[in-house]
Amino acid sequence: MRCYDVERLWDEMRDGVEPRSEHVLAHLRGCVECQEIYRENAGIAYCLTCLPPVEPPGRLVPKILEHIKATVKIVAPDSVATVESPIGKLFVGFRHTGITAIALDRGEGEESVLARLQRRLGRGLIPSQAPQWVRDTVEAFFRTHRPDLERVDISELTPFEQSALRAAATIPPGEVRSYGWVAEAIGQPTAARAVGRAMARNPVPLLYPCHRVVDATGALHQYAYGVELKARILALEGYHPVRR
Repeated sequence: MRCYDVERLWDEMRDGVEPRSEHVLAHLRGCVECQEIYRENAGIAYCLTCLPPVEPPGRLVPKILEHIKATVKIVAPDSVATVESPIGKLFVGFRHTGITAIALDRGEGEESVLARLQRRLGRGLIPSQAPQWVRDTVEAFFRTHRPDLERVDISELTPFEQSALRAAATIPPGEVRSYGWVAEAIGQPTAARAVGRAMARNPVPLLYPCHRVVDATGALHQYAYGVELKARILALEGYHPVRR
């Protein structure tokens, strides 16, 4: 074994896999560097085993619990419901503050879609029935292509991401703008690449219309659900690409 294998052993331990003692000993026999580290720490380890066990002070546990309550943010899960749309079944995450996420079912199955939404949101989801205001918000977008942003919550995003998405929301239906245009609109003209990343991380596509943002040449470029769907959504809005 070579010394970098120690990192692999640590990774396995973090994953809950107990390294076998013979593997550790075999590594020590062949690695001079680790032999030196072992000699430096073996005496300390032996001394620690000789210390008598000490009961923690009775006041310590309540203080630890108070510290956890003060520093650990408990995030309640979002509700999630399905809503039919002209482009297929949508999974819509929402809280009382508004719609927090939208994902399209691409035929991979409900579990996969929900897992993808959870990774994007970073919190749990509770399957639910779509309340009327959620259905109305989604249906209204496909009628007018003008989202009701009062019913969308992007407060968990960074200030930059929020600014970029709000700028994208000013692009009229049936039109497109470049990443550079969005960067200019938010006062950061050199941040076109960062704008692209913000569009890619958009948890509420459609309602914050990242599909209206294209590259500098006018090409539709990337989209979470594929360029073909991006073109289809824009066509529904009346967009006609300029032929070059």
